[in-house]
Amino acid sequence: MTRLFNEPAAFADEMIEGFVASHGRWVKRVSGGVVRNTQSTPETVALVIGGGSGHYPAFAGLVGRGLAHGAAMGNLFASPSAQQVYNVAKAANNGAGVLLGYGNYAGDVLHFTQAQERLRKEGIDCHSIAVTDDVSSAPLAERAKRRGIAGDLTVFKVAAAAAEAGYAMDAVVGIAERANDRTRSFGVAFTGCTLPGADHPLFSVPEGRMAVGMGIHGEPGIDETDIPTADELAQLLVAKLLTEVPEGIEAPGARVVPILNGLGSVKYEELFVVYRRVAQLLAEAGLEAVDPQVGELVTSFDMAGISLTLFWLDEELETLWNAPADAPAFRRGAVTAVALEAGDGDLGEAEVAIPDATEESRASAARVLAALGAAKTVVDNNADELGRIDAIAGDGDHGIGMERGVRAAVAAATDAVARGAGAGTTLHFAADAWADKAGGTSGALWGMALRAVGDAVGDSKAPDANAVAAGVVGAATAIMDFGKAKPGDKTLVDVLVPFRDALAAGVEAGKSLTEAWGDAAVTAQQAAEDTAQLLPLMGRARPHAEKSLGTPDAGAVSMALIIRAIHNTLTERTTIKEKA
Repeated sequence: MTRLFNEPAAFADEMIEGFVASHGRWVKRVSGGVVRNTQSTPETVALVIGGGSGHYPAFAGLVGRGLAHGAAMGNLFASPSAQQVYNVAKAANNGAGVLLGYGNYAGDVLHFTQAQERLRKEGIDCHSIAVTDDVSSAPLAERAKRRGIAGDLTVFKVAAAAAEAGYAMDAVVGIAERANDRTRSFGVAFTGCTLPGADHPLFSVPEGRMAVGMGIHGEPGIDETDIPTADELAQLLVAKLLTEVPEGIEAPGARVVPILNGLGSVKYEELFVVYRRVAQLLAEAGLEAVDPQVGELVTSFDMAGISLTLFWLDEELETLWNAPADAPAFRRGAVTAVALEAGDGDLGEAEVAIPDATEESRASAARVLAALGAAKTVVDNNADELGRIDAIAGDGDHGIGMERGVRAAVAAATDAVARGAGAGTTLHFAADAWADKAGGTSGALWGMALRAVGDAVGDSKAPDANAVAAGVVGAATAIMDFGKAKPGDKTLVDVLVPFRDALAAGVEAGKSLTEAWGDAAVTAQQAAEDTAQLLPLMGRARPHAEKSLGTPDAGAVSMALIIRAIHNTLTERTTIKEKA
């Protein structure tokens, strides 16, 4: 359990503050995460890594000379937002472009891709590598769907060494991709973890049992067994990984970097006992272990578990792996690092100007704020239940993420309304804040949804039913285009699409916005309930679809709740035009 915290919602920010205060020789804080506090070689590629907090030393502990140039840090178990990634990348850029590195999770892919597109539009050469080392998360034929766990370290280390050596962007990307292709990991867990302020674990493993293949966010494993002896566990880990020798490698005689990683609560002494047998098994298989790593490298807060990674070397990769590095949690060789001058790399954050708006639109912005306030109330009241639903086949953080997002959206909208914003701008402010603070997949998607509605209603007049319906159509299009989910995949799209269609049909039939929205809300509620009979085909729940059968999708449920809550605000006196 987590014992030491103040306000749970402030835990991640306070953690970053303390990390920077204790590791100022290596890092300094920027909006969205941390960057090196030492000089980097000009006109070299910068590596910016990132993901959710709760996995230290990933990701901030790997920032330093010879390793990453910066780390974007999301909330606990939630991906950083696109804005956070963008801010860190801008601060870390040395003039030769930025390589973004992250684990292959839906929220990270969405946010890092958005940041990459924004950086490219500004003329910054930007590429990405999504690490896919976890063999338990998808079959070999679908390697691109695998998640990234402790193999992050091997990919980031050699890519950073290539950048430090002056490789051009294409060559750095090639090194990262080759390392990813040659890295395999497999893990087990004995307990779950408890986030700050929670009265029960985010996920759990039955007493005396071991989850085989469990992910670092609590994604269910592929099997469950009694806890074996240390030697039996070593045999399981090694045997599984040796079934997946990368293509083109002859196992006997190959050189590998073994990484035995503790996930949070397994003691180093226990790891050494397990590694003793791992080393024997590798030698028996004719493999030469190079620079073994035993310790905590990618954790899952206070979860008890371990993983084994094998990084299959070639001559170039071995040279890059052994290159000097000096980061808070990973050091080797001799590195001469020069501290930055005061102010170097700082990015100022200017207040965003409020566009002009008509009096009608400013009055409607107050109703937008009321709708967001209603969404906040319903999310706050249902956060625990949303987390419970999500934990059945996912990682259980949907309620927490929705709370962070909607609270940030309300705060941003409140500020916008106070500064005279119109309805469209208020929605844009709320969208950016939701995506930024929630992180994760739901943060990205709700940010897109609110922005699409804001685009449709604008700031020139009071939004009418047609404009609102058009905004919902735009939201559905943006979400499906970007997230690639479609009806039947057991996501919030299974609610959004029927809601979109019902709302549009009602408005087209001449119904008032209140009436059309109310009818569509009933459709949305039924659609959310119907997701209980679907098997997830997207996201973290996909590998264990059968576990969620009979339970509705958490994202679908939260969307239906918010739609109903917004309808309640429409039944009150409003400045939104009921008809065109």
